[in-house]
Amino acid sequence: MLKSNKLTNSLLALSVISLAACAGVGNKHLTDSKEWPSFGRDYTNQRMSPLTQINTQNVAKLGLAWQFKTGVAATFQATPIVVDGVMYVALPYNHVAALDAKTGKELWRYQHERKANWKMCCGPASRGVAVSDGKVFIGTVDARLIALNAKTGVKVWDINVADDTALTENTSSLSKADAKSKKDSYGGTGIGINMAPVVYHGKVIVGVTGVGYGLHVDTPRLDAPLGAVIGVSGLYGRPGFLAAFDVNSGNRVWQFDTIPEQGWEGIFAATTSDGISLNRDIAAEKENAKNHQNAWRYGGGSAWSTPAIDTKTNTLFFGTGNPSPQMNDISRPGDNLYTVSLVALNTETGKIKWHYQQVPHDVWGYDLASPPVLFDYVKDGKKVAAVGQAGKTGWYYVNDRATGALLMKSEAFVPQKNLFAKATKEGTVLYPGILGGSNWSPSALDDKTQTAYVAGIHAPIKYTLVEEPAKNGLPPIRYASSEPTKDPRWGTVSAINLATGKIQWQVKTEQPLMGGVLATRGGLLFMGEGDGRFNAYNSSTGDLLWQDKVDAGVNAPPISYEIDGVQYVAVVAGGNAIFGFTAGDNILVYALKK
Repeated sequence: MLKSNKLTNSLLALSVISLAACAGVGNKHLTDSKEWPSFGRDYTNQRMSPLTQINTQNVAKLGLAWQFKTGVAATFQATPIVVDGVMYVALPYNHVAALDAKTGKELWRYQHERKANWKMCCGPASRGVAVSDGKVFIGTVDARLIALNAKTGVKVWDINVADDTALTENTSSLSKADAKSKKDSYGGTGIGINMAPVVYHGKVIVGVTGVGYGLHVDTPRLDAPLGAVIGVSGLYGRPGFLAAFDVNSGNRVWQFDTIPEQGWEGIFAATTSDGISLNRDIAAEKENAKNHQNAWRYGGGSAWSTPAIDTKTNTLFFGTGNPSPQMNDISRPGDNLYTVSLVALNTETGKIKWHYQQVPHDVWGYDLASPPVLFDYVKDGKKVAAVGQAGKTGWYYVNDRATGALLMKSEAFVPQKNLFAKATKEGTVLYPGILGGSNWSPSALDDKTQTAYVAGIHAPIKYTLVEEPAKNGLPPIRYASSEPTKDPRWGTVSAINLATGKIQWQVKTEQPLMGGVLATRGGLLFMGEGDGRFNAYNSSTGDLLWQDKVDAGVNAPPISYEIDGVQYVAVVAGGNAIFGFTAGDNILVYALKK
């Protein structure tokens, strides 16, 4: 009997392990792990490491444990993933490297071959991979989803997520009197994948980007790296989507389109949900809607950031991008659902549960770019299951996870001026503008202290309207452009008290912050800067406790993991072309000096 029980118990244990594997990265990996098995560490996206070996008392002793040069010097935004002692890193242009996470030794490398003549809308960066079921998954700039063997890097399957049939803007649409019409374009509508996938219940979940991208002209330069972004009127773009694929076959399980065929106009909201005027001419929009009943076909709504997942209710939360055409609203009257929204979906079917639109009828480029974060919000002594998100508008939002109702909006974590003002022929300066108060940079959250940590941007933007009547048989011209001013720009790293919405502490940085933050139970907050500085702050006070300087912009989210009793902090450093931050090819890993 004893042997039989042991056999039964062994078989039961194997069944449990098997079931956990079928569910994606097992619960052990995502809840108790001392590694970093998913983009946000776990499904909450809190980016809070439980490790305490490196702490406020000894972080000054932090030194470089190892460094790996990838050989690909370009905009580098990846979150390294660490599973079973192996670090998997998505390199620019969708190459993938697997390294020994203890030593930095390269174990294998996948070289990605892009489709010929595929237009990259948004640069070469990938924000990371997902690792599960013995595979490494990566979405690509040419809109493919690829599964690699986690031990060898050999391709298991390779599927097309979307086609590239959307019409692309060009400078011929601009006024000949506009100097920008003589510039070269380096970005526009063109579908691809930037987000790191997430795996849940045997499904790889990923979304597409670029469907609402404006025309980018001029070459990025140090004094105004972004150049101009132009919203050209016309049938450009297509609806974005988030989709789930079977981990074993790559077959599409479900797809959620970010622009609904029915109801995309919404309620024609004159204000945000909390009463701020959007400066809309609702009557004119409703009249114009009669002429644009198919606007949803070109609606935009990219999916920029990795979803958070509530495993108790099988609900995922993700943010959507701006409507198309960007900044130019004549051909898209209405609220343009579900753009610039936090969206909750059923993980098993992809059906929508609710949406919360931060900015109806957006004409400023206020995508929900920073990943949503799940936590229990303490309000009046009671816990409410909530989802937080650091907005491009410059506020941190907290919504009820069950209903989408707004529970709290913080005070602004960056300066605000002329928010929701329209573009004018003379030019309207407002901030935050198209770069956002917080862009794609992931925030971190300490649920114990009810504190959110946000990397912010102060970058004044001028929005200019160009209008010309029809002449010589040519149609009228109307478009809006956004471009940086010569005003000073800087960054902020903020600790936001979620109980009150107030800024607990804030540190100003020389450059706008792009890359994300890491919090640890050792009382630390790690964050990189575009000039190559990598910083550790006391997460309670904002005091700078440690700093390193490298030869490229540290514009990616740090992580922390433990192997053989040693805690490491890792970050990639390869700069960011849009901001003019120095390119590089570094993977940097730190530990306490012995």
